[in-house]
Amino acid sequence: MASFASNNYPLVFFFVLFSLAMRLAHGTNYAPTLFIFGDSTFDVGTNNFLNSKAKANFPYNGIDFYPPFPTGRFSNGFNTADQIARQFGYKQSPPPFLTLEKDQYSLKKNILKGVNFASGGSGILRETGHSEWGEVVFFERQVEQFASVGGNISEMLGHAQAAKFVSKALFLISVGSNDIFDYARNDSGSIHLGAEEYLAVVQLTYYSHIKKLYELGARKFGIISVATVGCCPAVSSLNGGKCVEPLNDFAVAFYLATQALLQKLSSELKGFKYSLGNSFEMTSTLLKSPSSFGLKYTQSACCGIGYLNGQGGCIKAQNANLCTNRNEFLFWDWFHPTEIASLLAAKTLFEGDKEFVTPVNLRQLAYSY
Repeated sequence: MASFASNNYPLVFFFVLFSLAMRLAHGTNYAPTLFIFGDSTFDVGTNNFLNSKAKANFPYNGIDFYPPFPTGRFSNGFNTADQIARQFGYKQSPPPFLTLEKDQYSLKKNILKGVNFASGGSGILRETGHSEWGEVVFFERQVEQFASVGGNISEMLGHAQAAKFVSKALFLISVGSNDIFDYARNDSGSIHLGAEEYLAVVQLTYYSHIKKLYELGARKFGIISVATVGCCPAVSSLNGGKCVEPLNDFAVAFYLATQALLQKLSSELKGFKYSLGNSFEMTSTLLKSPSSFGLKYTQSACCGIGYLNGQGGCIKAQNANLCTNRNEFLFWDWFHPTEIASLLAAKTLFEGDKEFVTPVNLRQLAYSY
């Protein structure tokens, strides 16, 4: 691979120098570099490149994107990764790693703006999602992909400047829902484990992957926990329209375990900082009073098939139903939030108080020293 001193990419190197100078500046108004990991709530097109059933590169997905186009986001428009990026002043999430990997010129030009590694259907455990969805990029593999990105950054900037650059970046992670779904479906390969034992395995694995990111230079972690997974249409449509409380109980337990995990990492690792978003509490608050947030429909998905539009995906070619008042729906499809719901979540994560995000919000984390 060409070194930083190479003459092959003069425009790229000019951009790198300019971008580095700006991003190493101490002004708090400059957007932090974003490295994004997780599942379909953050996937902006990774799974377009995979042999996976967890894809969204077809209508009606993207119907409210500009211009309208199914990008691979599981949304009618921007997803939660985009909406968080927009809070920091970006137009949308950074591009998928698999897009950049195919074009080294694009990789070198864009790498300092950030990269999105998230993959729909993936989880913390390496086996999560495979039985249900086929090929996915599990969290451990996403961390390995970042390691290669870190190598490129070191090659361009030198080790010392690269370490400084990465330490100022924001590492956003939204993962865990699919591990819970797999356990409920008995797809996890851990059916012999009780729920508490399974959660302990998941959290131990989570701990090791976050620590690996730290070893690769990450210092600021924006962690988003699991929402009310027992209330999504894919689940509630099989339970007479009611939330499945054991799944929600698992989500609460996951949050508490993650909180303890992050406190442990913070005490063990010098310079480790985090913001933990309580998606369960955020969604529960919205479900209790949807009109306060401008929403009307919190059970049925806007787009899908069958009861509550929760018995099939948002696939135009399969005659999926599609609502016209998308800004009034919590759920876009059987699993995922609408663009407006993602915006509400991002705003709360960015500037919310300790009821929803602790010990600091994403804005405070990003501009901390």
